[in-house]
Amino acid sequence: MNRRQCLHLLTGLAGVTLASEACAQGAEPKAISTIAPPDPSPKTPSFKLPAKSCDSHTHIFGPASRYPFAEKRPYNTADAPLEAFRSVHEKIGVERCVIVNATVHGNDNRVVTDAIAQSEGAYKGIANVSDEMSEKELAALDKAGICGCRFAFLKRLGGVGDMGKFQRVVHRVAELGWHIDVYFEPGTIAEFAPILSALPTPYVIDHMGTVQAGKGLDDPGFTALLDLQKKDEKCWVKITGLERASGAGKPFHDAAPFARALIKNAPDRVLWGTDWPHPNVKIMPNDGEIVDLIPLYAPDEKARQKLLVDNPARLFKFT
Repeated sequence: MNRRQCLHLLTGLAGVTLASEACAQGAEPKAISTIAPPDPSPKTPSFKLPAKSCDSHTHIFGPASRYPFAEKRPYNTADAPLEAFRSVHEKIGVERCVIVNATVHGNDNRVVTDAIAQSEGAYKGIANVSDEMSEKELAALDKAGICGCRFAFLKRLGGVGDMGKFQRVVHRVAELGWHIDVYFEPGTIAEFAPILSALPTPYVIDHMGTVQAGKGLDDPGFTALLDLQKKDEKCWVKITGLERASGAGKPFHDAAPFARALIKNAPDRVLWGTDWPHPNVKIMPNDGEIVDLIPLYAPDEKARQKLLVDNPARLFKFT
């Protein structure tokens, strides 16, 4: 089975089964790698975030003693608990955030819902869910502040399931008023565009569609993202992961033109986030420096207000 056929038959469901079971039967299981921890000393950014700015893509890991990591997790990680999470946001000036449950926690969403419960309305969450969850379980997540669920289509995250399950989950969460969060391999947006356009609910594309800055603004993978973003009003894009997109390394300025193009293309459907604690990055960024990139790709104050405050308030239903 080639890669394109595999994509048509399979869809990413985080934390379900290893990709090798579906696309490389008989392969030896890989050792679980350990990812680097975040920069422990975030700088105070020169750029001051406006009031009620929202970090729309961030994670909490553990502590594993209280929130055990999933047995079939795709990587090992040190704890990055709520206390450290709050400290970073205080340092960089974030008041609201959306916690995306990471694959290391599988379908156990307590690390997210417990943080939301302590936030006094400042946090929302994106859950990992499965088709086996009951209506009662989904309703409980909704009540706990979950407003969407995530599907990771990356081989390295090991989440692969069948398209029937994907469609059933999407239609079930759409009835709750949730959106879905999708994470793709570089250059695959065009292959998924027909599926995304037909979805019954809004969807958010992680990390600028995993664009690769070295390929240039005319790269077909990036122009496919711009086309989808422009044509489908259900399509939102996260302006996150410039450190992932960069080919030049710090200070990641080569990725800024891609962020600028996405913001200009659909200013009412873009979101900003740090991606703290930055799992699986090649070059660990400093979160203060991530904030200082914002004026580089969003120099207009009105555009920044939408990106940082108004758009997330609308999509995630902050009050």
